[in-house]
Amino acid sequence: QVQLVESGGGLVQAGGSLRLSCAASGRTFSNYAMGWFRQAPGKEREFVAAINYSGRTTYYADSVKGRFTISRDNAKNTVYLQVNSLKPEDTAVYYCAGASGASGSSLSWNYKYWGQGTQVTVSS
Repeated sequence: QVQLVESGGGLVQAGGSLRLSCAASGRTFSNYAMGWFRQAPGKEREFVAAINYSGRTTYYADSVKGRFTISRDNAKNTVYLQVNSLKPEDTAVYYCAGASGASGSSLSWNYKYWGQGTQVTVSS
């Protein structure tokens, strides 16, 4: 059974930073791409970032490019999202997702497994 457990969310002032982590178990982590999505109150879930199985290729939503960095440590079965220069509009529940394949994707239907989410709140 695949499990994804996020951590690292919290309340931060605008301009601040957080490091989100997602610990995976239940399958060979290094074979699959991983992604981060977020959902703000009253809005649809949206893509944030993705990383391929090896970590060599990354993808970002335009709204977070230059501020967020996705990375992975296959030895630790963990994917990270470093979020810098946070804005109030970044406030959302952030979800870690495990892809069905090795390539990263911005499309939620390419992800088979989802974590329960971690709340990020940015105050102005």
